[in-house]
Amino acid sequence: MLAAVFTKNLTNPAYGAARLGAERAAALFGAEVLHFVPKKGDDPDEQSALIDLALAMPKRPDIFIFSPVHVSLVDAAIRRIAVAGIPLVGFVNPIAAVPSVSYVGSDDYQLAQSIADYLFQHLYGQGRVLVVTGHENSFTSKERLRGFRAAAQRYPGIRIEGVIAGDYEQGLARERTASWLSEHPYLDACLVANDIMAIGVLEALDAVGRHVPVVGVNAIPQAIQAIAAGHMLATADFNAMQMAHLATECAVRHLRGEAVPAVINLPVHIVDGRNCHEWDLPYAQRPVITLAQLKGQT
Repeated sequence: MLAAVFTKNLTNPAYGAARLGAERAAALFGAEVLHFVPKKGDDPDEQSALIDLALAMPKRPDIFIFSPVHVSLVDAAIRRIAVAGIPLVGFVNPIAAVPSVSYVGSDDYQLAQSIADYLFQHLYGQGRVLVVTGHENSFTSKERLRGFRAAAQRYPGIRIEGVIAGDYEQGLARERTASWLSEHPYLDACLVANDIMAIGVLEALDAVGRHVPVVGVNAIPQAIQAIAAGHMLATADFNAMQMAHLATECAVRHLRGEAVPAVINLPVHIVDGRNCHEWDLPYAQRPVITLAQLKGQT
């Protein structure tokens, strides 16, 4: 069984973890995975070209395990997968263009509210907050910003002082945060849509000697280390490795003729100084669970 695994970029550690999760599941369930990643991160044209490359292989993949880089700009290429008669399993971002065998993700809206609530309660419901989002057209970015705003509405003393896009890149988040800080002397906290951007935000704050609570999303190793060191307040575990692991298991089981869940939404876990030791492991050593173990937890 050959599965084509499509992730969004080479820069976000969460997607490196997703690729590892697919490989771990493939080894466990007797399959082979082949990775397709845009060299220009999150590029719809390149991801579409990679789909066509996979479809043109002499030995076509038996199934696609897919995370779209854009909510709609890859749809035409995704439809070509369906036309070829190859089943599709989605993860991280839902796929609207064609039906999929299964989808594994997390509720970004709820996740965003959970980490925002954590920050706002830490601030005792009072403070000026900078929000750093991902790509403007990213599904996760839109849902997380919507969740951040919904949470802020529940705290009359919380003021979203600014919203900037870090495009899920550490360097860009650092540069744009530095520019914003140069024009805004008052800030009480930063609410960031993923951890690699949060690391960039911390770098921008450190460069000007400003220290405020920062929270992110993903529970990447760099964020766990920053939390353990007291530099970062908390993160929400958006577990892309687990998502890809379960998506790969669903793919293999479907090819075997077994029934698999149509949708799997992983629960939200907040990681802070009290429990960060549980995540303080390289991705290869972090635990993952199978469908059977997941059912045993529900």
